[in-house]
Amino acid sequence: MIPAVDENVLVNAVDKVSKSVVNIASVRMMQDQLFRVFPVEGVGSGVIIDERGYILTNNHVIDDAERLKVTLPDGRVLRGKVAGMDETTDLAVVKVESDEPLPAAQLGDSAGLKAGQIVIAIGNPFGLTGGPTVTAGIVSSLNRSIQARSGVLDLVQTDAAINPGNSGGPLINTNGEVVAINTANMPYAQGIGFAVLVNTAKEILKELVEKGKVSRPWIGIASVKVTAQVARYYGLPAREGALVAGVEPYSPADDAGLRRGDVIEEIDGSRVEDPSQISERVRKKKVNEKLTVTVNRYGRQLQLGVQVDERP
Repeated sequence: MIPAVDENVLVNAVDKVSKSVVNIASVRMMQDQLFRVFPVEGVGSGVIIDERGYILTNNHVIDDAERLKVTLPDGRVLRGKVAGMDETTDLAVVKVESDEPLPAAQLGDSAGLKAGQIVIAIGNPFGLTGGPTVTAGIVSSLNRSIQARSGVLDLVQTDAAINPGNSGGPLINTNGEVVAINTANMPYAQGIGFAVLVNTAKEILKELVEKGKVSRPWIGIASVKVTAQVARYYGLPAREGALVAGVEPYSPADDAGLRRGDVIEEIDGSRVEDPSQISERVRKKKVNEKLTVTVNRYGRQLQLGVQVDERP
C-alpha cells in the first residue's frame, strides 16, 4: 500500500525507465543422478545503464550461465556476454552489441533514501512486448543486513512486491531515477523485498566493466565482538575489542602472526570496539598497504604489521 500521490507522477516515472528494462534468460547445464547433462533455463531482469549496451543485473541471475539471451522492450533479442560479476554485492554487468545506441536509465543517489519514501519496482520477467511488470510501495527500512552465500549483504527493504523473475530489475524513485537493484524476496514473509543500493553499484561499476571483477582488500580473519559476558565466559584478558575466532591459513593475518584467541584492541592506533570496524579499516586500504594491529594475547600487548592482500 502506497500513500496518496498523483498517479501521473508514478506513470511518468515508470514511462521514463521502462524502455531501459530488459529480460535476461540464462541457460545452465545440469546433471541428473545418471550424470546425463541437460539444459535448465532461468529468467531475470536487468536495466540498461549505458547506451553502448551495458546492463546492470544481479550476479545470481547470470552466475554459471552457459548462454545469455537479452530481450529488449521493443522485442529485439540479443546475445549477452558477461562483462563483470561480483558475488559479494550480488551485482553483475552484461554486455550486448547493438547497431544503435540503447536507452540508458538514469542512476540516482541512494544516500538520500528515507524510510517511508515511495519507490517502484520494475522488471521484465517474461520478455513480452507491452511493457514491463510494475509494483509500487515504500522504503520499509534501510541498512538491512541479510546473510547470503557470499557473505552479508547490506540492503534496502521495501514492501513493493518483487515478483519472480524481477531480480536484477531497477527500484526507482518518483523522479524515474534508479535508486537500487531488486535482488531478493523473503519466501516466508508477506510482501517483503530487498534491493542493493545503487551507490553500492556505482562504486564498483568501472572496475566490473574494465577488469571483470572487483579487487577487495583482505587480511583473512573472522572475529566476534568482545563483551563483558564473552570476556568472562572465555576468560579473556580484555573486556572490549574483537576476538579473533579464526585465521585463514597462508593469509596476511596468518603471515603476520595473528592467532585464534587474540583480542584486537587497535588498528593503526584507532580503538577497535566491534568487528565491523576491522572490516571498515581494511576496506580503506589498498592491496599491499600495511596495517598496524595491536592485540592482547593472554594479557600481553603486541603490535603486528599486516600487509593487506587481495581477497582470493
